[in-house]
Amino acid sequence: LLTKWIGTLQIDEADCNMLANEESVAWYSGDVMSRRLNRMEYEYTLRDLFGVDLHVAHLFPADGAGGEGFDNDGAALFLSAIQMEKYLAGADLAVETALPESGEGAAERVAHLIPVLPSDTLAPRDAARQVLEGFAYRAWRKPPPAESIEGLLTVFDRGQARGDRYEKSIKLAMKAALVSPHFMFLAEPHPIEKGNYALGGYELASRLSYFLWSSMPDDGLLASAASGALQDPNEIQVQVTRMLQDPKAEALGRQFGGQWMGISQLGELVKPDENRFPEFTPALLAAMRAEAFTYFNTIIRENRSLLELIQSDYAFVNKDLAAIYGISGVEGESLQRVQLADASRGGLLGMGAVLMQTSHALRTSPVLRGKWVMETILGAHVPPPPPNVPSLPADDRNTAGLTFRQQLEVHRENAECAGCHSKMDPLGFGLENYDPIGRWRATQADQPIDASGVLPTGEAFNGPGELKTILMSQKDAFATNFSRKMLGYALGRALNRFDNCVVDDSMEALRANDYRPGVLISQIVLSYPFRHRYSSGTS
Repeated sequence: LLTKWIGTLQIDEADCNMLANEESVAWYSGDVMSRRLNRMEYEYTLRDLFGVDLHVAHLFPADGAGGEGFDNDGAALFLSAIQMEKYLAGADLAVETALPESGEGAAERVAHLIPVLPSDTLAPRDAARQVLEGFAYRAWRKPPPAESIEGLLTVFDRGQARGDRYEKSIKLAMKAALVSPHFMFLAEPHPIEKGNYALGGYELASRLSYFLWSSMPDDGLLASAASGALQDPNEIQVQVTRMLQDPKAEALGRQFGGQWMGISQLGELVKPDENRFPEFTPALLAAMRAEAFTYFNTIIRENRSLLELIQSDYAFVNKDLAAIYGISGVEGESLQRVQLADASRGGLLGMGAVLMQTSHALRTSPVLRGKWVMETILGAHVPPPPPNVPSLPADDRNTAGLTFRQQLEVHRENAECAGCHSKMDPLGFGLENYDPIGRWRATQADQPIDASGVLPTGEAFNGPGELKTILMSQKDAFATNFSRKMLGYALGRALNRFDNCVVDDSMEALRANDYRPGVLISQIVLSYPFRHRYSSGTS
């Protein structure tokens, strides 16, 4: 009976052009009709709408992660009263900053954002209609409904009625546009009839832009949507190629890459003890973050093999990072691409950001590092520790003549702990030559570092170079996990069994193309779930 039941869980090729629905709800996390912009998407969208860098994300409460572990999951992006207050404040700050009466570039911005002025032949309200229609089209990422424009003009009228000049009344209406659901939510039509529907051009444009840029569509995407061209797969490919070369695509590394690598909060919740590690400075922290994002985005932009995330012969360092990594001949604050002669350093496993994030304030953590390799690289699930398990010491200084590895091995004698630790710890031991800020070390507690490990499969290794070789032999597990994560991020929801078709197609394309990310991104944006949505109809 069990075998028969498992057989019913498989899907055939015809099901690949389906979306989860009410009949398959057991497999689906829920029909997310619309989702709110998360705080970084909100900041980036304001930047591109007004042409001014407005650092407002920190004003908002942190967005919770959901689905595949990302903060753009629609099911987790609820709207609270405190967030609504912050959106009101953000709208006020954005409009007032972008439209000051003085300052560098002010006149140009005002002329761009308020291109129509009243005249002897054009009444203020008629001029305002033209301005607000154009502004709302860009801000709301689609043609604005006529009744919504009337609502904005009503706000404009209130400004005029109290004696505000034309520009001030326009600013008031613009603020209203920024607290409209049309701006704050990525709303998609919910047809009356139940079933699967192809997305319209404007909705598809927003899916593309918030996937690759974490921001609004630009004029090129909106024009393609307006003409209907964006429904053509060839046009989608053209737009994606263009978008990945745009500097705004750096957001893919910061938002998707940062969360997938687990370094989004690097140096915030946990950081090295400043007394033990005086080399750890704000400048070094910034360099670590920049290295990780630059490395990730270079692989995407240059369409290099994703396997270089595991193993490569280059790094991006400045003088501060070079000193930590033991690389000579690097000067200056800007990152430089350098060739590596040592196989232990290239890739994420030798990167300061990852090594620091998986350490404690006073010591490394083979457990955290092993867990990171299992989950981030191999896609394995690691359950939380059982309750009432004694904690490990916070410091790795010699205790009772034992190295920290020896202390951890005593900890593993607990039967409740041994199951998971036997899988995680060997992976983490392979990275023990790196201290909490990523420096190479040969000893710990005045004893030689033992960076050897034996996996449950019997594979033995010594040090990060040999560990990477083993991980490279499991490249399909890595690529499958990476594909699932990127697909979940692109869709903004948890994956379900129907999405496995996209993952399978992506893996086939990756194997045939040296695991280059361009084919993965193409598979995702051209997939059925990316270009369609399910409607449960209206009751």
